[in-house]
Amino acid sequence: MTAVSRTVRIGSSHGLHARPAKLFAQAAKDSGVAVTVAKDSGKPVNAASILGIIALGLDHGDYVTLTAEGDGAEAALDTLTELITTDHDQDSA
Repeated sequence: MTAVSRTVRIGSSHGLHARPAKLFAQAAKDSGVAVTVAKDSGKPVNAASILGIIALGLDHGDYVTLTAEGDGAEAALDTLTELITTDHDQDSA
C-alpha cells in the first residue's frame, strides 16, 4: 500500500488554533485512513490528534505536508486539503 502526500498552505488567518484544529482532527479521524501532518521538514504528527496539531504551531501561510495511507487516501486528502486551505476565521472576525 502506498502513501499519498500533498503539501498545502494554511488558510485560516489565525492559523490552526483550537477551532480549525478540532475540525481538521475530526475530519482526519472520520476519514478512516491513517493521516499525518508535518510542518516543513519536521516530524509528522497524527492528524487526528488535536493536541498534536496545535503543538505544531501552524500559522497563516505556513506550508504543511499531509500524508495518508490506505483505501480512500486520495479522498481523505481532498477533504483535509479543503479544510486546511479554508479561512475558518473569516466568519468570527
